[in-house]
Amino acid sequence: MRKASFRTGLLALALIGSALPGAAHAWWNADWSGRTRITLNTSAQGTETKEAASNVAVAVRLHSGNFDFTAAKEDGSDLRVIAADDKTPLKFSIERFDGVNELAVLWVQVPNVLPGSDKNQFYVYAGNAKAAAEPGDSVAAAGFDAATVAAFHFSDKAPAGADHQGGVKPELPITVEANGLLAASAKLSGAPIVYPLSDKTIVDGGNQLTVSLWVKLDDVTRAGVLNWGGLNLNVKGGKLVASSGKTELAGGEIAAAKWTHLALRLGLGKATLFVGGVQVAQGDMATPLLGSSLKVGEGAVGLLDELQVSSNLRSAEWLAVSAGAQGAESRLVASQRETAESGGEEHAGHFAILVKNLTTDAWIVIIILGIMFVVAFWVTVSKAILVSRAAKDNLSFLKRFRAADKDLLTLAQTAKHKHSPLFRLYEAGIEQLDKRKVGHAGGPVLSGPAMNAVKASVDADFVRENAHLNSNMVLLTIAIAGGPFLGLLGTVVGVMITFAAIAAAGDVNVNAIAPGIASALLATVAGLAVAIPALFAYNYLAAQIKNVSSDMQIFIDEFITRVAELHGAP
Repeated sequence: MRKASFRTGLLALALIGSALPGAAHAWWNADWSGRTRITLNTSAQGTETKEAASNVAVAVRLHSGNFDFTAAKEDGSDLRVIAADDKTPLKFSIERFDGVNELAVLWVQVPNVLPGSDKNQFYVYAGNAKAAAEPGDSVAAAGFDAATVAAFHFSDKAPAGADHQGGVKPELPITVEANGLLAASAKLSGAPIVYPLSDKTIVDGGNQLTVSLWVKLDDVTRAGVLNWGGLNLNVKGGKLVASSGKTELAGGEIAAAKWTHLALRLGLGKATLFVGGVQVAQGDMATPLLGSSLKVGEGAVGLLDELQVSSNLRSAEWLAVSAGAQGAESRLVASQRETAESGGEEHAGHFAILVKNLTTDAWIVIIILGIMFVVAFWVTVSKAILVSRAAKDNLSFLKRFRAADKDLLTLAQTAKHKHSPLFRLYEAGIEQLDKRKVGHAGGPVLSGPAMNAVKASVDADFVRENAHLNSNMVLLTIAIAGGPFLGLLGTVVGVMITFAAIAAAGDVNVNAIAPGIASALLATVAGLAVAIPALFAYNYLAAQIKNVSSDMQIFIDEFITRVAELHGAP
């Protein structure tokens, strides 16, 4: 019965274990050494959504803080995107991969984004030098669903401004700004960017249309955003305005010189406007004849990025997730680098991220500070031992000295106090008395000048003892004063390098800036970590040395007085 019950219990535990979710340390393929865990937070702390969004093209920014570019291949051909189950590959495309400046932008087609959750996850794997580019990776449309007619990234190598599949190109060459929203962005100078784009796929889809794009306008008083046959999308008086024939719909607030996501959903006799991923207006509007010429940015001055055209009605949740992932200041996307060694079970932690992103100059400063810390620690320990032994032996010698009556000159013959400065001062005085035969049979009596000579000799030894006690204390003062300044130097240089790299790379994403700046601040932390313990140690040791020095001064007066009483002239 007991054996049967034991087996039944084991079986129950096995069933419970099999019902639990997979461990966090699951790893898709051991050939890939590292991965970045991407989390889409659709709760109130992120970009809140009420319903699920399907087949969303999510923009993923990779940078030195969340991705190991040194392990990845130069062209990013070893990248793989795997779903949260760590088994299912996800379709994705690479808009940009810059291994030198350690910046990349991926478009991942996420099948389902659950509402009100911070558990929407997938993984970007890299770190396999033997991996070959998969056929799907080379297709720019892999990160988008079939309803996406066109997506203009404006960071294409050639021709600039072509859509994600390369089939639609601008009629004339366009100018791009390297420091754009995601990567490069189109410069708007008032003249329209014209695309020959057939509306056949849209008409076949039932006259349904969704257009979304990002703009950063110098002037929001009046600017053309999009003109497509009978459909117009403009900015008037800081508001988004959609018009078709005599029908007009307006709403939202658009600020000048600020990246803003705009979207229009048109179909089934209704038009809906979105600003910043949030619905701002809705009204009746029929889908007009679109024609074959798409114009963007007519009469507008500023920047434009990520123009997407879809042949269906994107849900409000779809647009919210899409805008949230693309925005530079979004709370939707969180990322964390993981390694195969840790199995993903334990994350590297914030401190590990800071160390990983340290620049060379910061490392040099931190190494110097490390040497200063070791030196300061050695001085502290050695001085603490020296002062402690001196105080202990001083106390032992003073008891013998004060107990001696007329045998003052013979104390050194019975016991030694090698760590006592008072004993060494005593020996210096006895040596001078021996030279003058004081205390010997028939020896002379000390005169006033002789007594002064003995005291001068003892005072000289006092100076030497004091110098020995204070030796190397200057190293602590150097650590106190120099540590913070060295740390500040490392921080300033690190911040300069970080901003210079961001400017050169053309990515102003806060997620790319933050790791570099945080790592630069680590140098200041290291400087303070050296200076603060050194400050406490210095003050403590200085007080103890001062006590020993005071004891020596008092002893000199006491010794000379005793010698004068016993051997001085009447």
